[in-house]
Amino acid sequence: MSAESAASAEQNEHYLRVLKRRFRDWRGTRPFWAGLFTLLGGIPIAYFPYASLHLGQMTLSMATTGGAGSLIIGVLLVTLGLTMWFQPIVRVFAGVASILLGLVSIPVANFGGLAIGFLLALVGGAMSLAWAPGQPEAGLPEVRQPDAQQPAEASAPVMPGTAAGAAPGPAAPTEAAAQYGTDTTVVDANGGRNSAG
Repeated sequence: MSAESAASAEQNEHYLRVLKRRFRDWRGTRPFWAGLFTLLGGIPIAYFPYASLHLGQMTLSMATTGGAGSLIIGVLLVTLGLTMWFQPIVRVFAGVASILLGLVSIPVANFGGLAIGFLLALVGGAMSLAWAPGQPEAGLPEVRQPDAQQPAEASAPVMPGTAAGAAPGPAAPTEAAAQYGTDTTVVDANGGRNSAG
């Protein structure tokens, strides 16, 4: 019976690891944190105009005439946060719209949800504008990890003109470069083109 429970626990752990990896991959392909901040910014903006605080026997009502406007702003911010998650192609529009709605919430919704919703909406909008999808660089060779059995020195590439254990330095000039004086170093390479004179 214990072998079955151990196998079941191992299977559940594997399943949780797979879910965690899938969520991390999903999160990495979209402005996740920008959407989260924007979504969280809409909640206090929509909530505070309808809230009543009870301090002992005293009730503090925060209801204002702009209650409907703050509810609309809060719902739009939550919608924009979800849009950043599920439609990352419109992240620029969603970022600009959330910044503008956060600014409009200052006079409409109790100083932008007591400045909490305002700040979260601005940070979320700015993060959405700044986010760019990652693209793997084309043409780069695949980096291989050294084997555990091989020492680190054996897996390090040997630069031309250096010994196997020596520190890499400037390469020795070739015979043609020495003859014609056309040796190009990193300092005077100018983007890979030599100057004509």
